Amino acid sequence: MPLYETVLIARNDISQQQVDAIIDGVVAQIEADGGSVQKREYWGLRTLAYRIKKNRKGHYVLLGLDTKSETLKEVERQLSLNEDILRQLTLRVDEIDEAPSPVLSRKGEDRGERGNFRGPKTAGRFESGRGRRSSEDREEYRARDEKAADAADEGE
Repeated sequence: MPLYETVLIARNDISQQQVDAIIDGVVAQIEADGGSVQKREYWGLRTLAYRIKKNRKGHYVLLGLDTKSETLKEVERQLSLNEDILRQLTLRVDEIDEAPSPVLSRKGEDRGERGNFRGPKTAGRFESGRGRRSSEDREEYRARDEKAADAADEGE
């Protein structure tokens, strides 16, 4: 049987348990027709690139399927009728990789790096970032002091 990968996006209004229930229904339908689900990953609630049906976020799920094309068409039809599913995309693949998807592996790396180093500290609201200077360091004061010293030398 051909192999497929399907990514589903469910509405953010529903809970993770409801998403799991929808996926369990898909799995039951595929297994009833002699197919199998080789991979199942819940990617979590993620921000969408643009609004879909007035939603800004969605629950993402990846499924690796080994099923007949007729069964897959029926599953896609059922998902399109379900109001909780915003989008779905199914691709035919040569093999289903059992390792975690790049989305899940990158998710763990981002959280680890984020807490360690956030970069150099920026200047505060009222500071220029050059550090504090005393009145003696500024050019206008230095010039004024030099004029006063020259005048004192000439007066002697």
